[in-house]
Parts: sequence; structure tokens; C-alpha cells
Amino acid sequence: MRDMTPGPDLSGPQTADEFQSDPYAPEVGELPEQSTQDSEKVNKTGTTTIGISTSEGVVIATDMRASLGGRFVSNKNVQKVEQIHPTAALTLVGSVGGAQSFIRTLRAEVNLYEARRGEDITMKGLSTLAGNFARGGPFFAINPILGGVDDDGHHVYSIDPAGGVMKDDYTVTGSGLTVAYGTLEDRYEEDMTNEEAKEVAAASIKAAAERDTGSGNGIYLADVTAEGVDINGYDFDELL
Repeated sequence: MRDMTPGPDLSGPQTADEFQSDPYAPEVGELPEQSTQDSEKVNKTGTTTIGISTSEGVVIATDMRASLGGRFVSNKNVQKVEQIHPTAALTLVGSVGGAQSFIRTLRAEVNLYEARRGEDITMKGLSTLAGNFARGGPFFAINPILGGVDDDGHHVYSIDPAGGVMKDDYTVTGSGLTVAYGTLEDRYEEDMTNEEAKEVAAASIKAAAERDTGSGNGIYLADVTAEGVDINGYDFDELL
């Protein structure tokens, strides 16, 4: 038998009381709340990442460890720096999925820029784009380093989770930054060559790995110059 209960009266204007429901609330069911235990199951890079501007270009260094909740090592050979531009590279810091998605999105936008304009995007433009994506995109908590070379020189930027972009001669991000900064600032010199910067960066990463549970298992180095980007992995003993 049909239910003859009358529905809402749509013949006249609706009253204010009829608009009290949340227009963004799901109509059927609800999304589960994320617990602390759930967040601990997410692969995170933990990490220590370093960017140094040199007389020849830029050196970017990262460790190789991924962890679950900062307590369990889930992978010992994660490449946390990727080329995203003919003469620029970006690090992965934060949740692995969010960082990987961020890099794919940024790389796609860089390719579109080149296809539309017939020229490479500048580092200033690329850093601004990265900051906009970090602020407005669904990339979780990321804090990458962008390093690159263009006609205006050699550039290193740190990008915070809120989209802030800060340029410096050198920078460190990740869970091991407090230890790495001490070693880096002690050994850093202006106008270092890329080879000299690699040794300084490796020493800083190793110092962080000694105390930070989210960092370790080796080092990836990105050698960025006007000729391109060269990324290789090493054991600490190979560099120090």
C-alpha cells in the first residue's frame, strides 16, 4: 500500500527553519573519524633533507628511510628526491602518498607550462606554483625542498605545509633538522663547489641519522647544474 504521508510543501517560500541542516553533511552515513592509530599506519618519510646552493648549482641530499608512526622502519631504500624540471629537483617530506602525489602534480604542471609557452618555467615561478599547491591541494603535511638552476642563478627554497616559500643559501627540513642544521652550519662555506657541498650534506645527514629514528639507511644526492639533474644513492661510507 502506498504511503500517503504528504511531503514538504513546495507551493510557497520555504521558512528559515527548513534551511538549518548542514549543506556539506553526507546524506547517508558519515565519514569515519581518523584516529591516532590510523595515522600511525601511514607510511611517512620522517626524514632529513638538505638543500645547498653552490657556485656551480645546487646539491640536494636526503636519507633513505620510511617509517610507520616514526617507530617501525617500513622501507630502507626510499628515493626522497625527484627531478621535476630539466634543471630542478624536489624532495619528499611527510606522508609518502601525499609527497608522491605532490611531485606528480607539480611535474605535470611544469610539462604543461613548457608545452604552452615553449620555454622552461623559472625557479621563482616554480617555487610559487609549489607553494600554491601545498596550500590548496590535498597533499597532507608536506615540507619539501626545491632546488634548481635558471638564467637568474642557483636557488634553494623550503616550502612549508601552509604554502609559505622561503629562499636561502641552504635549508634543512624533516624530523632530523635540528641535528643536521648544527653540522651544516659548522661546515658550510660560501661559494662551495658541488663536490664540496655533497660532503657537507652527507655529514649532516649522517649526524641526523645518529639521533633521529625517522632518518637513516644511506643517502640520495641530487647534483643540479645548468646541464641537468643527476641523482644517485650511496652508503655513508662511500662519501665520508
